Amino acid sequence: MTDVTKILVGLVEGTHNETRDLLPLVYQQLRTLARSKLARERDGISIDATELVHDAFLRLIGNDAPISWESRAQFFAAAAEAMRRILIERARERETLKRGGDRKREPFHEQIASEDSDKKLFQLNDALDRLEQQDPERAKLVKLRYFVGFTVAEAAQLLGISKTKAERSWVFTRAWLQTEMTNDELE
Repeated sequence: MTDVTKILVGLVEGTHNETRDLLPLVYQQLRTLARSKLARERDGISIDATELVHDAFLRLIGNDAPISWESRAQFFAAAAEAMRRILIERARERETLKRGGDRKREPFHEQIASEDSDKKLFQLNDALDRLEQQDPERAKLVKLRYFVGFTVAEAAQLLGISKTKAERSWVFTRAWLQTEMTNDELE
């Protein structure tokens, strides 16, 4: 059992009450994963890797947050979900009129971000919610791959499935999500 798992189990069972012991053990990995995810986002995003990690960690361990992790895999799956929700919330904020959502930002340099990136993020979020209802394991795989930035092998290890099964699921799930997102555009 790793130190992270021991602390997580201790927090759940009440035998370990110091969440401050957890952050140093997972911080660098969460930060690396957050940077990886943010590298794929469009220009002008209003959050950096440090803030994303801190916000996600506070949601996971915060004041009245229910602690229910029994393993490292569950913790990182919860972190992936927290990061996804934070990025969705930020995208929604950008879309509101109160924050100038009706105005288009144009960066000074010539590489202009895709105008549809927020719309696609919303479509992905909606499709992912539907997938979670049908197949929670595949939804977790997508969250770990897309939002956290894990490789197929890393995600498979955290989910406790074989790399081959994870690869097959990833191929199927990507196609399913693409179909769902395309159907959303047509509606």
